[in-house]
Amino acid sequence: MMFQDFIKFLDREGELIRVKKEVSVEYEIPTLMKMMDGHPMIFENVAGYDMPVAGNIYSTRQLITKALQIDEKDIIKKIAESIDNPIEPDVKEGTGYKQIGSLDDLPILKYYPQDGGRYIASAIVVARDEEYGLNASYHRMMVVGSNKIVMRILPRNFYKYIERGLKKFAICIGNPASVAIASAISPPININELAIANALSPINLIKIDEHVVPEAEIIMIASLTDELHDEGPFLDLTETFDIVRKQRVAKIEKIYVKENAIFHALLPGGLEHKALMGMPREPTIYYEVAKVCDVKDVYITPGGCSWLHGVVSIKKHSEEDGKKAIEAAFRGHKSMKHVFIVDDDIDIRDPNQIEWAMATRFQGSKDIIMKHEKGSSLDPSADPITRETTKIGFDLTIPIDKDKSKFKKPSLPMKLNIDDYI
Repeated sequence: MMFQDFIKFLDREGELIRVKKEVSVEYEIPTLMKMMDGHPMIFENVAGYDMPVAGNIYSTRQLITKALQIDEKDIIKKIAESIDNPIEPDVKEGTGYKQIGSLDDLPILKYYPQDGGRYIASAIVVARDEEYGLNASYHRMMVVGSNKIVMRILPRNFYKYIERGLKKFAICIGNPASVAIASAISPPININELAIANALSPINLIKIDEHVVPEAEIIMIASLTDELHDEGPFLDLTETFDIVRKQRVAKIEKIYVKENAIFHALLPGGLEHKALMGMPREPTIYYEVAKVCDVKDVYITPGGCSWLHGVVSIKKHSEEDGKKAIEAAFRGHKSMKHVFIVDDDIDIRDPNQIEWAMATRFQGSKDIIMKHEKGSSLDPSADPITRETTKIGFDLTIPIDKDKSKFKKPSLPMKLNIDDYI
């Protein structure tokens, strides 16, 4: 489903919250999004703008799997299969778009008083390199003028394209769920994220102003300048403010919008931010752990910022499986700080069960792997220059030589229907 199609679907299903009261892009919309985090919303009456704003659209696994039309239990395997077997999408001419004047015509939010400015947080950059092809990736963008933005660009594939001479690229806002998920994956440089998206849930690419892009609500054509500008502060996945850095400035040359376009606002540090960033790391962890032991499930936890903490369920066959899984999980997601390995009887999405496994199956003197190495730039407790941090893996599995019945909760003594009693 296209972005608007999914919003219409949510409306029909009674899951969309419609806010008809006039609201401001400065703090008011973000506050309401935070208060209703996890619930899709559309703000129909945005002060000073004709365009509505939608938020929290892909803010839970359930919403994402509905948009992809995939069963929730199959999502990790489906993403993994799409990474392994990308399908290049068809390209057609872009139609149904009109051009607008400048960034001043878009309802771009200012989320917090501490922010460096108004931010586009949901934007996906689509760039093309002559050798490596298309790349799609997220980059937050702070508005510094009617036609200028400063971009936070990490040293990944888009950065390499720039080093190889890239100047012009497209920016897409309001994307289908498959594009939103695939653009958060960091595959090898020669793998097209949009082909992963197409394998995940079929999409069409369109050609607009000589750029090939996914069909989105808003498509901007941009070019890098030689300028650098302070970027930040801005709230990140950890729900703490990232530092100010000198970053590259881009000029917005053209802005195309669909008829009745909707601006997709992504709440920084919110559930949508976490779901879109964290979920694509689960299959990469799954793959690495599967190489060394019998893995059952993987979960990047919201409490761990959907980035720094993971839980892996395994079926243990040897005493070393837990520690092997720890090492493999860190290979699967190099930014992860803490990982918890549990037996397959533990529900990895229930933090109480994970804590219970730690309380009853774990001994700190022998069930820990600790290492000091480069971690995530998002971790405010890591070294701000080197990014070095202490990574810890916790083996919460039952020792292989112990009587397993002593480590398990009993089932209910009888099968009863509660409705017969209440």
